[in-house]
Amino acid sequence: GIPHYANLRLEPLTLLSALAAVTENIGLMATASTSYNEPYNLARYFASLDFLSQGRASWNVVTSWLPEEAANYGREQVPVHDERYQRAAEFIDVVRKLWDSWEDDAPIIDKQSGYFAQPELVHQLDHQGKFFKVRGPLNLPRPPQGHPLVVQAGSSESGKQLAAQQADIHFVFMRDIEKGLVYRADMNRRLRELGRDPAHFKILGGVLPVVVNTAEEKQQRQTLIEELMNDQMALDLLGTYLRMDLSEYDPDAPLPPLPDEQSFDGLRTALQIIRGYDTDLTVLQLGRLLLQSSDSWLVIGSAEEVAETLSKGFHSGAVDGYNLMFPFLPVDFDNFVEQVAPLLKASGVMKQAYLPGTLREKLGLPSVANQFARRQG
Repeated sequence: GIPHYANLRLEPLTLLSALAAVTENIGLMATASTSYNEPYNLARYFASLDFLSQGRASWNVVTSWLPEEAANYGREQVPVHDERYQRAAEFIDVVRKLWDSWEDDAPIIDKQSGYFAQPELVHQLDHQGKFFKVRGPLNLPRPPQGHPLVVQAGSSESGKQLAAQQADIHFVFMRDIEKGLVYRADMNRRLRELGRDPAHFKILGGVLPVVVNTAEEKQQRQTLIEELMNDQMALDLLGTYLRMDLSEYDPDAPLPPLPDEQSFDGLRTALQIIRGYDTDLTVLQLGRLLLQSSDSWLVIGSAEEVAETLSKGFHSGAVDGYNLMFPFLPVDFDNFVEQVAPLLKASGVMKQAYLPGTLREKLGLPSVANQFARRQG
């Protein structure tokens, strides 16, 4: 049978280290916060995972915004939104410097001479910034990918700018292809202003693909959603997003006035999403909508319709791929694999086999020059 821990939310880097040993091609992505870690630790963790996986590591950068998290790290409150992103930008910069602190040719591992590395090719950072002071170098060589992939999700102004500056892959929440194209155009503008090639920046759209091949199946699905929906969970989720105690408000009345975005210290992306809903919705209706599909794109229909919609989003240029999230497991996952994936493969949208090389190479992303080596010319 399945071990009891299979359903637990295990610490991701530990889990991915185990998966690295039993997989060959898939990318391994772990979420780690810049708010409750130090750059040296995460630089070492992800470099180690990159070595263990032969170049398949990637880091999903988050800044953390829940008060419950802050309480577990000795903080009275979460740092304000813009400061979290300033810390994140410096954090990633230091991590990249640590990955570069060994040049590619630094290790020699010469038993005869006793030298492990060429000292002149191992560099101290001597970084001193607003949030971090790090001497360096890292205590292991440059990872196989040079820089494990940096992935980021966050659609506030600060989040989009951080992605344009630092990310290789960007998760986005989109409601339709048209909004996806507008978002892509905005990101392309930011990338060009920073001197980056938009072709080297991959956008993954969040999508909930649900296969229902008959009207009866669609009605069964809707009934199941309603049966599983818990009103208290809906209200708690909305309250968490808004940083508001909604117990004081009538759940069947319209939503109270929302906070101003600039003064809002929660998840600004969530605030933008909630503003986009019908203002006539009641508190409970809005909470149930969020609980049902969160802020991702629900694509529901026959296997052919789901495949056609996903293909259209890809061919339009709105996305380079999708972050698939299945509302019900295992049924939605099984339906996608058995019914949608073959259609996507047949049309050439989905690859039939993995490309060789590291994750960076598989995704067609360029190698990253070592900034210390470049400095020395």
